[in-house]
Amino acid sequence: MTAPTVRRRRLGLELRRLRDQVNLTLEEVEARTGLSSSKISRLEGATRGARPADIEKLLGLYGADETLSAFLLSLAKEGRKRGWWQTYDIAPVYADLISLEADASSVSTFEPLLIPGLLQTASYARAAISAISMTAPPEVVAPLVEVRMARQSVLTRPAPLKLRAIIHETALTARAPGPGVMRDQLQRLLDFAEYPHVTIQILPCDAELHPGATGGFAILGFGSPGLDVVLLEHLNSSLYIEDPADVGDYSEAFERLTASALSFDRSLNLIHAKKKDARQ
Repeated sequence: MTAPTVRRRRLGLELRRLRDQVNLTLEEVEARTGLSSSKISRLEGATRGARPADIEKLLGLYGADETLSAFLLSLAKEGRKRGWWQTYDIAPVYADLISLEADASSVSTFEPLLIPGLLQTASYARAAISAISMTAPPEVVAPLVEVRMARQSVLTRPAPLKLRAIIHETALTARAPGPGVMRDQLQRLLDFAEYPHVTIQILPCDAELHPGATGGFAILGFGSPGLDVVLLEHLNSSLYIEDPADVGDYSEAFERLTASALSFDRSLNLIHAKKKDARQ
């Protein structure tokens, strides 16, 4: 999977949906726009990059609204650019995530065992990456830590990403090697919680069974219905879920987790208490 793949797939899915809405065949679109039916088919199938001028023609014909048009044009334009992350030797699926975070207006994430990457300190990130990769040497881990820290710029940009994070209490008590690593990480959560666009809730160990029992996930939102994407991360692979009905299931699961989690104030009090108890 190359870095623009998710962008192209999102763009292609929306172009096909819009064409179906206005009930036009490929041949009819070709006649009205001058774009060949084969090119339109390749755009919808995400098998080629998109020229913004071509996308503008299609959006005009389909009568797409302003918000959707702006988003789809951003996919076409940004997909042709190199992002800062492409100077690093990272997995393509990870590059996908960073590029989507850069475009997203919101992220809702549930983490059952780890502090979310957007909220990690460098020391905690180094410990987490080393533990998960198992055999990566320090010279491989170091640039990955740099990338993770750079990702956090989405929270401090002029129009910052809105982050909703639900973290299981277990993640607050996991041991991280190194003096003060976990204590500093818990303080980092408290610092981020002061941002008006960041909300952190803790799911307590004594919570009733919940939809998050199957594992963590992140919902990347783009400000328009049907455009959101869900990311599922595994040890050696990641999966993007794009079907609106499936994304809707994860959105419902996140809201149920929100209801099961401690309130914002009680969550911060628990983080304070865990920080006080931290021995390292």
